[in-house]
Amino acid sequence: MANKVSATLLIQFARAPLAGLVKTRMLPYLTAQQACDLHCELVLWSSAQLVDSVLGDIELAVAGDPAHPLFTQCLELGVNRISRQRGVGLGERMYSAIRDGLQCHTNVILVGSDCPGIDREYLDQALCALDTAPLVLGPAEDGGYVLIGAREIHRELFEEIPWGTEQVYAKTIESIRKLDLNWAELPTLADVDRPGDLAAWNTLRDGA
Repeated sequence: MANKVSATLLIQFARAPLAGLVKTRMLPYLTAQQACDLHCELVLWSSAQLVDSVLGDIELAVAGDPAHPLFTQCLELGVNRISRQRGVGLGERMYSAIRDGLQCHTNVILVGSDCPGIDREYLDQALCALDTAPLVLGPAEDGGYVLIGAREIHRELFEEIPWGTEQVYAKTIESIRKLDLNWAELPTLADVDRPGDLAAWNTLRDGA
């Protein structure tokens, strides 16, 4: 396990919490401020899960003001550093983050801040998969993916992907097959994106 720890970078993507601009699929079931508060809860939960995993360095890659108090709280939880997401569009930002991480680490695992089910066990499954495959994906119930891990990365995996739709995972798999890459698939997890997702999140949070 020691080699894995020294070789691994865990990246969490997060947006600055601005009411009306985050968790918009929760509106109008939640008010804009309630949706923003939910976003903050999930960002902190996700950071804590990565820190508690003790599987590698943790970088919080943010869109928005990196000095926001929410991100300072993440540092206080044990996140190692904060960086700015770079690129036009989500795909380019994800590719850039993973590519840069692989310059100094053998394995890079990137997650968002919407899937509270990502825990040490799930992350360890991803790392074990990277022992035998250069790429691992964790599918989401809504057709996207909650995790991507890599030992090597290709820009094509992030191009012409309809981000935010139920086709994200399927289109990514198409790209993987076109590149003839070996890859591994993790168990499917649920995001917290819509009002129907709140019951499961509340149960997990209150039981922690």
